[in-house]
Amino acid sequence: MHTIKKVFFITSLFFIAGCSTPPQTYYLDATNGNDTNSGLSADNAWKTLERVKKTSLQKGDKILLKRGEVFNGILDITGKGTYTHPIIIDAYGEGNQKPCIAGNDTSMYAVRIFNSDYFTIQNLEISNTGKERKAGRTGLKVECTNYGISHNIRINNLTIRDVNGSLVKEEGGGSGILIVNGGDSIRSRFDSLTIENCHILRCERNAMIWSGYYDRKNWYPNKHTIVRNNVIEKVPGDGIVPIGCDSTLIEYNLMCDSPDILPMTEAAAGIWPWSCDNTIIQYNEVWGHKAPWDAQGFDSDYNCQNTLIQYNYSHDNYGGMVLICNSGNAGDYSCGNIGSIVRYNISIGDGIRPKETRQGMFSPSIHIAGPVKQTLVERNIIHANLKPSDIVDRTMITSDSWDGYADSTCFRQNIYYAAEPSRFDFTSSTRNAFEENIYIGQFKNLPESPKNKKAENFYTEKVLKESADGYKGLHCLMDSIKVKEHTLHYIKPEAIKAFFQSIF
Repeated sequence: MHTIKKVFFITSLFFIAGCSTPPQTYYLDATNGNDTNSGLSADNAWKTLERVKKTSLQKGDKILLKRGEVFNGILDITGKGTYTHPIIIDAYGEGNQKPCIAGNDTSMYAVRIFNSDYFTIQNLEISNTGKERKAGRTGLKVECTNYGISHNIRINNLTIRDVNGSLVKEEGGGSGILIVNGGDSIRSRFDSLTIENCHILRCERNAMIWSGYYDRKNWYPNKHTIVRNNVIEKVPGDGIVPIGCDSTLIEYNLMCDSPDILPMTEAAAGIWPWSCDNTIIQYNEVWGHKAPWDAQGFDSDYNCQNTLIQYNYSHDNYGGMVLICNSGNAGDYSCGNIGSIVRYNISIGDGIRPKETRQGMFSPSIHIAGPVKQTLVERNIIHANLKPSDIVDRTMITSDSWDGYADSTCFRQNIYYAAEPSRFDFTSSTRNAFEENIYIGQFKNLPESPKNKKAENFYTEKVLKESADGYKGLHCLMDSIKVKEHTLHYIKPEAIKAFFQSIF
């Protein structure tokens, strides 16, 4: 009697709240389930993903997949939850092994979330491996097209692995996660999309990338995106690339150990925005990037305004620490690259590209390309170790042409250490300002002549005496956390600020 009253009371509450029926929880079991079952309990679970397609999800509904099971095929799903009653895709059962959704040979995606609101997908594994590489193949596709605003999509604790897309960007590439927004009849975008605690492993070409409105004449950016606490491992191309976004926060992510398998035509880098405003990239680590061109840890790319790159750690990449670039021939869809700030980052042992690329042996620690404007590079530490061979580039900064040259760039209180003779090359860039930078080593074309013996002695005592390669000494300025059983290093703001205050 009490149970009946309780069910009646709960049901009544949902009717009062505007729900036609109480939320349902549906179970899937690939081994013991049956699509003729009700799906409403673990003992009456459905068997296949096809059965989910026939279900119209209501606010508050859950789809639970049994741990340790493999569900072959495609999960293509739409759900409109609310702030208090989100729709959730999750795991159930004993053990730690995530349920796996495995795409078929021809699938462009294994999971798609389409035109949804207040939707969480978490604690699953997704793979999408075909017999051959397929251009545009992805693991998870999140799409908002001719819909309006899609609110609060959360992607949490997914393992996305073994997606064999194309290695060539112009063919369409491939990705672990693809975020798409657009539409001709109804302009559409995401608001408060979050990607966190995910592990993206062996995905080709890229880890996570967006596709949206990039034209400034038709600007409708995604808002308030958060990408945090993710590990990107053994991905050869781009790591995290928001496109057509405003106010994106990218923090506490690790990209590591990229395989050297991209064709020689390809450029890629770790974490970078394109056609974005007000992006913050902080507390991240990128190491072992091996793209034939670029291969920096971080990048502020063109059609971007007010990109902030701070407290990041870049090391042992074929390219340098950072690229700041703008195409002078992009046309009126682009605003250029304005107001980038790169501060309090540390680079150790970057710029070790062992083979020729588009411009020969080219891998400066900082590359400024094209007519970027009003850039500030401040209080970074560039520690360039001995290069692996005599032919490797040893340039600290190159500021060169991409249909134009940089203007109004300020380099303030940075530390440049070179274990062997290095150089600076500002080519035809204009109105470069240099303020109190520290140069330790031998350099050609120094932009400033004064030597700061106090700073040199301080750096020798605090860093070089600990270890000539810089790792031990500079790690004292870092903190670390565990992310997906990996160790992520990032710069401690209070430590690096105190370090510079001791010098200046």
